[in-house]
Amino acid sequence: MAEPISDHNPKATDSEASIHLEDVSPSPPILLSEDGHPSNHSLQDPRNWPQWKKNAQILMVAFHSCVSTFMAAGIIPAYDLFAEEYGVTVPDASYLTSFQILLLGLSPLLWNPVTAVYGRYHVSMFSVLGSMVCNIGGARCTTYGAQMATRVLTAFLISPPIGNGSGVVTDLCEPEKRAQKLGWWTLMTTIGTPLGPFLMGFVTKHLGIQWIFWIFAILNFCQFLLYLAIGDETIYNPKNERKQSGFFGKLIPRKITSHSLSPRDFVAPFSLAMTPRVLIAACAHAITFCYGNIAMIVEMPIAFGQKFHFDAQQIGLQFIAIIIGCVLGEQVSGPMCDWFLKRVRQSRGYSCPADRLWLSYIAFSTIFAGLLVWGFQLQHATTWNVTPCVGAAIASFGNQMQTTILTTFAVESKKERSAEVGVFVNVCRQIYGFIGPFYLPYMFTALGFGGAAGVMVAIVGGCAMVPIIAVQFVATKSAKQ
Repeated sequence: MAEPISDHNPKATDSEASIHLEDVSPSPPILLSEDGHPSNHSLQDPRNWPQWKKNAQILMVAFHSCVSTFMAAGIIPAYDLFAEEYGVTVPDASYLTSFQILLLGLSPLLWNPVTAVYGRYHVSMFSVLGSMVCNIGGARCTTYGAQMATRVLTAFLISPPIGNGSGVVTDLCEPEKRAQKLGWWTLMTTIGTPLGPFLMGFVTKHLGIQWIFWIFAILNFCQFLLYLAIGDETIYNPKNERKQSGFFGKLIPRKITSHSLSPRDFVAPFSLAMTPRVLIAACAHAITFCYGNIAMIVEMPIAFGQKFHFDAQQIGLQFIAIIIGCVLGEQVSGPMCDWFLKRVRQSRGYSCPADRLWLSYIAFSTIFAGLLVWGFQLQHATTWNVTPCVGAAIASFGNQMQTTILTTFAVESKKERSAEVGVFVNVCRQIYGFIGPFYLPYMFTALGFGGAAGVMVAIVGGCAMVPIIAVQFVATKSAKQ
């Protein structure tokens, strides 16, 4: 007998239920046939697609998110060459990345409302085509100003999946599988940052800086072909089904809802600043991400290039440590969170979102240890050795843990607006990360790597960990009442 699917599944984990509460809506329940698949629904409904097609859409949006951060950070090994070619300083060349960081944070505020009205599929197609054109322009640039313009436009155009990736996973996954699929998306988004300079270091040395942008353009073209071949619209509105059928029918852009865009749609996520738990978690995440990830990545050419006279390829190899730390941190954070909350429920009969914050202190501790090892070992090194990279891996491990834990806490604290929470957290992270490259080079020069690492640890401890301790105390106390 057919039975309704509900996201109020008592067997689902707290994280799954909280992150995807937006699924609980007044719409009719999906009916299950005897084979366990949805029945009596249009084939255009993404929930009725075969599993391979669902996974393909999730992997494409995860790869799209990876490409957005990959391209922003991929130019890092070429800072010295950009400075020489354009007649600017190395810190000035680093602004080519920092402005992209800013746009990757702000652009989803504009793309998300547009996507809700016109659909993810056509926005994604336009995103990769526009980015491809800008990257071709980047390969032909001869001045610093022109290159800055292409980087800003590229970041704006490639950014939609950073805001709507979680929505794709929500629409295509059953509650009991969503945590795993969200892990694909979040890890790919984070790992694009160190992966870009790692791979582009080889390109810079052996092919030249123009080929960085040609490869970016080729990646965008491959994305376009994938969307053309197996992509489809993942937002379903039964009142506005596509009348055209077939391959060419889905390519025709049109509104998927009767809702019209309004100025309020573009600023709605900022109202979450009035929710202290979301605001504190978002700011704490932004601070730790800046010093536990962006500071090491953006400053790598200065830290290793100038100190050890590394070329672009050798600089790129240093990012392996950050990649390893991110991957290991993601593998630990999710399963450990679920296991910890399960033990809490078994011991006292209930759990609350603030219980997750106990694990954030492991993340903070590893960030502190990693930054100090990275800074002091780098400062005292006279020749290259692996210890600064070990510190970078430890800090990246902790950074990936806190990314998952603090973001999940923020979402659970405002379940009914979980999609907007994701955008708000991303805005805070990218804006604070954008500011970093403007003062970090001067801080490293004035204080040395060891002193700068100590300052960053103090900022993370005082401005991120202490507020998290306070919000955990208040939230836990209110949960008991």
